[in-house]
Amino acid sequence: MFASDSPLSLAWKRLKRNKAALLGGTIIIFFLLIALLAPVIYPEDPSRPDLMHSLELPSWQNPLGTDQLGRSILGRIIYGSRPSLLIAIGVTLFGLSIGVPIGLISGYFGGRVDFVIQRINDILLAFPGFLLALALVAVLGVGLNNTVISIGISMVPLYIRLVRGCTLSVKENVFVEAAHSVGTPNRVILYRHILPNVMVPIIVQTSLGMGMAILFAAGLGFLGLGVQPPTPEWGTMLGSGRDYIYAAPHVATFPGIAIFLAVFGFNLMGDGLRDALDPRFSI
Repeated sequence: MFASDSPLSLAWKRLKRNKAALLGGTIIIFFLLIALLAPVIYPEDPSRPDLMHSLELPSWQNPLGTDQLGRSILGRIIYGSRPSLLIAIGVTLFGLSIGVPIGLISGYFGGRVDFVIQRINDILLAFPGFLLALALVAVLGVGLNNTVISIGISMVPLYIRLVRGCTLSVKENVFVEAAHSVGTPNRVILYRHILPNVMVPIIVQTSLGMGMAILFAAGLGFLGLGVQPPTPEWGTMLGSGRDYIYAAPHVATFPGIAIFLAVFGFNLMGDGLRDALDPRFSI
């Protein structure tokens, strides 16, 4: 796959030896396959009610039981992986596309540009991430797209702060000074010399950020401000099941387990990538 002595090859070997990272990757691949193959795995309509079988306990016919409208919880969890993963991917792309360029500019140019960007960033970071997303949803309205935008904006300050710090360190290297001395344009230095050298922390933050995005989306769905019914979404399912937590605890338990496993998988993978890509770790 890679040259045997290349940095990528060494990182791949370290990643393969990390059992926690492999477990996290397995969980992520499992949910991705479920999302992609949902119509094959569960060909029925997960939103079709069947009141004659409401709040049934897990059985052979419905392995995870049914909810208050008689809908299969298994089917809704399978289809609920789609909006949850879409939100995670959309939030990550949103945060990367805005936070990385701004962080590069802030760290590279410094001075007044850096001062203005960081003061705005400090204001955003003064709000807890979920509270900021909640406030933005209240302004923009509910729905999948607005959920992605709201959570994405709350993630941008993290990328700005991370990339700025890495840029401040990289721009002091000799190869950047050499590029300056031969008249290389700033945009070329940023994207050819600095950006590749700050990709490791960005990759790690991306994996951790996807888990956080799923958690934020579930929190908004739990409060009724995320993806709206009848579209299956784990947080929304968890919120609708809280009214039956004593009479039918399975209604809320299984969506909660799905959220836990997805976030757990991304966190394990993020930690594994950090260890594998850090050159201070040896074979």
